[in-house]
Amino acid sequence: MENKVIITGEDLNLEEILLVARKAASIELSETAVKNINRSRCIVEDIVRNEKTVYGINTGFGKFSDVKISQEDCKDLQRNLILSHACGSGPLLSKEEVRTIMLLRINALAKGYSGISLNTLNTLIEMLNKGIHPCIPEKGSLGASGDLAPLAHMVLPMLGEGEAEYLGNILPASKAMSLAGIDIIDLTYKEGLALINGTQVMTAVGALVLNDALNLLKISDIAAALTMEALRGIRDAFDIRIHKLRPHLGQTNTASNILNLLQNSEYITSQGELRVQDAYTLRCIPQIHGASKDALAYVYEKITTEINSVTDNPIITLEGDVISGGNFHGQPIALALDFMGIALSELANVSERRLERLVNYQLNDLPAFLTRHGGLNSGFMITQYAAASLVSENKILAHPASVDSIPSSANQEDHVSMGTIAAVKARKILDNVYRVIATEILAACQAIDFRDKMNLGNGTSIAYRIIRENIDFIEKDTIMYKEIDKCLDVIKSDYFLSSIENKIELIV
Repeated sequence: MENKVIITGEDLNLEEILLVARKAASIELSETAVKNINRSRCIVEDIVRNEKTVYGINTGFGKFSDVKISQEDCKDLQRNLILSHACGSGPLLSKEEVRTIMLLRINALAKGYSGISLNTLNTLIEMLNKGIHPCIPEKGSLGASGDLAPLAHMVLPMLGEGEAEYLGNILPASKAMSLAGIDIIDLTYKEGLALINGTQVMTAVGALVLNDALNLLKISDIAAALTMEALRGIRDAFDIRIHKLRPHLGQTNTASNILNLLQNSEYITSQGELRVQDAYTLRCIPQIHGASKDALAYVYEKITTEINSVTDNPIITLEGDVISGGNFHGQPIALALDFMGIALSELANVSERRLERLVNYQLNDLPAFLTRHGGLNSGFMITQYAAASLVSENKILAHPASVDSIPSSANQEDHVSMGTIAAVKARKILDNVYRVIATEILAACQAIDFRDKMNLGNGTSIAYRIIRENIDFIEKDTIMYKEIDKCLDVIKSDYFLSSIENKIELIV
């Protein structure tokens, strides 16, 4: 694929977002987008010429919406809006998150319903293409009116204010812009509001989490299949005939994935061969993993809708009307992101319980804590402690942010979504889940090595081989976090999933 994304405002997708966020692809406006931008800008300029009073163009904001602003003060109005709203705090969002935020805001403005000038939007595009990344703190957004505070931080460098990352260094924005050869601009009628009134921060963070979560769904199935072999699990619970009787898509897909990964495995048993049935964490993998897959399918639909939506206010219609509404409200995304956090948390919950079944000698026929010389060595004992702590943290993080609301702007903005808090929480949950899954995979491979050597499944054999190419069997106690770190790096690599999927189709 050519390393350039054409922005139309209509059809941006997750694959293109990843190209821009992680592969530094450049972007360019389509001809239609340019026409739409110029059309809406002409409407704004006509309003100013005719001295009509319209919110966001020549009035104050929020509770000050009834204050008329003179033409000579309108430039100051837009600059003041950005300066006053840039009051975020906390850790800075990552470079890839910032690039996604910029991309999504450009895409929304390219639709031509916001009244921004082409020159101003081109400045933001030039910043993205040349690698000027505004420093945006992750805290400070209520998620309505959009992501005002963090998006104001995005705009600051356009005005020569704030800080930005450029070529790996955080610099005063004016210096970064000068080094990149980008001119500082003045904002005019409505442009400040157009740049910051939207849901692009919560949506950007959520989109990147979603992409990685879709991969993690597949990796979770791989982890479960390896544990099935390590514990001599029973294949009958994955018989597609029973899943067709409860035809949730995620459930049937998971059962198919596990069967395909385990095809030709000599470790897997039939019911009654060693035991009649397995514990829920093995027997109910399709139902548990599948529910998370169905939840993420819902999140995918919401995020893909949002990235090509108009979330500005006021909105300038094709007919030239300027309508003040509430498209900036983050509730549709906030609920979806909370749902994603809950769904991801469940993947770690069940993984940690499978890990317990691997290391607890009372629940299996393996050496205690997967070590040959227990007592002298603790083996995998504390890996389960560490995983349990992450699972417990996730239970706190999974509490929905969207059930909270605090009135703001003198009660004019009296219900807010907290969607950006939900997005950041989902990202933290994702990181925790990845580590729990990596721990399970490492323990499952260790457990398999205690078994008599037999054939692994068509898919699990590839996963096992890649792990063992990078991480040795743990014969005696070592610094365990380093081993888990290595496993985490392996399962996050494109090579791990692609190698398995070249032979086994994994569906979510």
